[in-house]
Amino acid sequence: MTQTSLDLPSPDGQASAPTHARHRVLDRFSERSLESLALGTGAGSFVIVALAALVAFGFQAAPISGPGSVGQFAAIAAGFVAFLAVIGGRILVHRQGVHRRLKPLDYVDVAALAFAHAVIALLGWTLLAVILEDAFIGAEVFPLAVLILAGATSAMTAYLAFYSATHMDLQLLAVVLAVFLVFGVLASMLTASDPDWWKDNLSALGMSSNVSAFAFNITIIVAGFLVTTLARYSTRGIPTDNPKGVGRVRVALIVVGVFLGMVGLFPVDRFFALHTSVASGMVVAFGVLVIGLRHWITGMPRPFVVLGWLFLAITLVLAVFFGVGYYTLTAVELVAGILVFTWIVLFIRNAAALEQDSRRETSARSAG
Repeated sequence: MTQTSLDLPSPDGQASAPTHARHRVLDRFSERSLESLALGTGAGSFVIVALAALVAFGFQAAPISGPGSVGQFAAIAAGFVAFLAVIGGRILVHRQGVHRRLKPLDYVDVAALAFAHAVIALLGWTLLAVILEDAFIGAEVFPLAVLILAGATSAMTAYLAFYSATHMDLQLLAVVLAVFLVFGVLASMLTASDPDWWKDNLSALGMSSNVSAFAFNITIIVAGFLVTTLARYSTRGIPTDNPKGVGRVRVALIVVGVFLGMVGLFPVDRFFALHTSVASGMVVAFGVLVIGLRHWITGMPRPFVVLGWLFLAITLVLAVFFGVGYYTLTAVELVAGILVFTWIVLFIRNAAALEQDSRRETSARSAG
């Protein structure tokens, strides 16, 4: 078959199968088999969640969103289903590849990936329920529809999560990271106990002890894990004339991910000095990466290198605006965060293109 999957349980840089350096072929399952498994996962989820809804609601009507609503129940159930579907999908990927012992960091990678899918499902369905509640003001969901909607929500979530887990590659992982980070931070903003949090800084979202602060901090921590995962896998097999270049790029990206996780691990109200240091260090690591990229990865497309310099310049200009009191720190952090994660996603795409071109050239020379 042609489908490849990201080999999450192999961060040591060694290829786990004689295929692409960053991918592994699921050679024991065809695409039709994987599709059937995904459909089976969705069907099983439908039955289990529908029965759970029958017990929870007692075959009674329920509101669309809010406490005790079908929307709340479906979102929570979808979160659990997504988590389990990703774990199952990644276990399947590992068992169909080369058998080897998983390392502790491998389990962290898979757990972070499953948690990201669960949060996306939970917040995505919650947001949809709130929107529908505003569209159908005062409406209630009929008893049979409660069971069908709860089951269908989990079925779709299970199918998509299982498919994502068994078809995971670097670009899809980057998309999961971006969506997870946006959903998590947005949920924290909307549920913040202090309506004026934005007048301080973005880290103010994680300062209290309520659910909103916990959601913000855990989002940042898991996002940091995902960035380090991307760093370890996206830098494999990149061709360059600098023998130490790939390693330096990998280290810089890992530093960005570790410092990002520490931003959430050490809230600003309790660890001000440490929080500020790691947040500043993350920006410095990104700047070093952008400046050194053209020397470390010599074949990197020039437009992407220039774009990195542009992103860095914008970040510095915004910092100056904050220094003179023209911009709030929150605005600077939001824009800088968007630019950094946009750059990371684009880096993954350009690195993959560079590696594919190199393989093509090597194959052409061998054939000739």
